[in-house]
Amino acid sequence: MGKMVEWAIVGKLSEDAAAGEAVKHICILLEGKEERMEFRPCIDIHNGKVKQIVGGSLRDEGNQAKENFVAGQDAAFFAKLYQSHGIRGGHIILLNPVSSSYYEATKEQAVKALGAYPGGMQVGGGIHTGNALEFLRAGASHVIVTSYVFRNGMIDYGNLQKLRDVTGKKHLVLDLSCRRREGEYYIVTDRWQKFTEEKLEEPLLERLSEYADEFLIHAVDVEGKAKGIEAGVAELLGNWGKIPVTYAGGIGSFADLEELRRLGKGRLNFTIGSALDLFGGDMGFEDVVWFAG
Repeated sequence: MGKMVEWAIVGKLSEDAAAGEAVKHICILLEGKEERMEFRPCIDIHNGKVKQIVGGSLRDEGNQAKENFVAGQDAAFFAKLYQSHGIRGGHIILLNPVSSSYYEATKEQAVKALGAYPGGMQVGGGIHTGNALEFLRAGASHVIVTSYVFRNGMIDYGNLQKLRDVTGKKHLVLDLSCRRREGEYYIVTDRWQKFTEEKLEEPLLERLSEYADEFLIHAVDVEGKAKGIEAGVAELLGNWGKIPVTYAGGIGSFADLEELRRLGKGRLNFTIGSALDLFGGDMGFEDVVWFAG
């Protein structure tokens, strides 16, 4: 990247004095940058509302979660906003189980968002062979799946194959969100409440890449806290990096993005939730979009 372009970046962001931190860290990010880190924004829906929650606080019983932010706008508003900025590949997550009294309200919000931005967003939360096509026909580019492909704490490759047969590999994202246990990262299911016996490690990523177009991985222990990324997860994913991977969890500043770029070797796409000004945080949406562009 030429110096003229770098100074144009600095000049644009410097128009707003509050963007000082963004200027500093984006310049760091640009130095030697070889690969583009895509911004993959989120629309998390819980109890029929767009929210940002602390990931580890989610409980199906009583539809409980510790809330960081509850939006006054509906899910379609955010989908249209992302569309207006040309951002593709963000994810809509239904955080209520089918058994919840809030599920239909949550699903309605998700379907409206997909209709507002056809082909522009992915959707996850309770996806299985029986409803995957419904969400794809509603406008999802991909369906995101975790729990359906696990049984008794292990990956059920039979179910995974059935799902790929229904959706096709190019429309399937596997959510391999993880939590730390005894010094290692284990995949968690059922809205991050249940540990599996599957460790997040390169041989597993290699095997699962035969079935999916992308991976989505929330570092659940830091999700929703905006206090720094899970370095071990970022480094593991960056060292592998053979298909698109979106990292989520803990990003609270442009310094965190620089750390993600360094540890992820510029290979990881990223999600920012609670730290984004759209959701009550301090990181400017426009600045993040511009950085990723």
